[in-house]
Amino acid sequence: MKKSEAYSLLVVGLFASLIQVSTSATAQAYPSKSIRIVVPYAPGGPADVAARVVGEKLSTEFNQPVIIDNRSGGNATIGTDYVARSAPDGYTLLFAAPAHTSNPSLMKTATYDPVKDFVPISLVMQQPLFVVVPTSVPANNLKDLIATIKANPGKYNYGTSGAGGPQHLMGEMFKAASGTQITHIPFRGAAPAALALLSGETQISFGTPTNTFPHVKTGKLKAMAVSTAKRSHFGPDVPTLSELGFSNFDYSSWTGLLAPAGTSPEIVERIHLAVVKALNTKDVKDKFDLQGMDGVGSSPEEFKKFLIQDTARSIRIIKENGIQPE
Repeated sequence: MKKSEAYSLLVVGLFASLIQVSTSATAQAYPSKSIRIVVPYAPGGPADVAARVVGEKLSTEFNQPVIIDNRSGGNATIGTDYVARSAPDGYTLLFAAPAHTSNPSLMKTATYDPVKDFVPISLVMQQPLFVVVPTSVPANNLKDLIATIKANPGKYNYGTSGAGGPQHLMGEMFKAASGTQITHIPFRGAAPAALALLSGETQISFGTPTNTFPHVKTGKLKAMAVSTAKRSHFGPDVPTLSELGFSNFDYSSWTGLLAPAGTSPEIVERIHLAVVKALNTKDVKDKFDLQGMDGVGSSPEEFKKFLIQDTARSIRIIKENGIQPE
């Protein structure tokens, strides 16, 4: 080997070692400033609530401020695109929900890839969806509701947190399975959709416990069915859709934490361990239980597999139900 070649190899080796040392040092020093968690929805919805509960614990764990940044609009594409274009340094994270995997098939404004443009950190929680109506709707069970809708074509609307989200996909699956016609009204988050339901602007919701069950308990809303294969511990008296004749119906909402693509594995692991630690504390479990949330805390690899599967499922639901891009 020539001296020049040996020298070049030595330089390359030293450079690689410096990068490795620098990356390790960065991970050990992380975080050295405040962390921003972008929630691409309006305040008050399930993603926002879960992000604030987890964010408070991360702030304590890291001894740094954790800022919840609600960047709603564009059916969650505005906040999501912002994070995808952010520096992969662990200081800007995304608290994603099901629209994350369905938007690329539905929204022309979605320029991101739900898997390739992000690094998964952890699936945080999952929630069932409940078929609920205001007390003004003249139906006390699902069979009566379906009959009422069919007897009044064009009268009934259902509100959602946005096009392509879990409530929208659930609504379209329900329409196809029940043979009913109800009009989709998208809002800029689950909380505004819940307010529209209470005011009578919409008449049906496929909502999470976070935004529906406080009003079910006060008698303002009636719960007709739950979307998951098993009854929810949050509403044990509410039958599943499968029990009511909708065979093999099993659908739920979720939220998870992501970082921009290129974020170092060391920083991802640091955040992941902190999230899992938070989810295993009694106060977080109690707060999640009050919201009808089931904490998960999956590994980054498990969450990546989940995202791939959920993207495929979203594409299938969109195609099978003829949901058109917006």
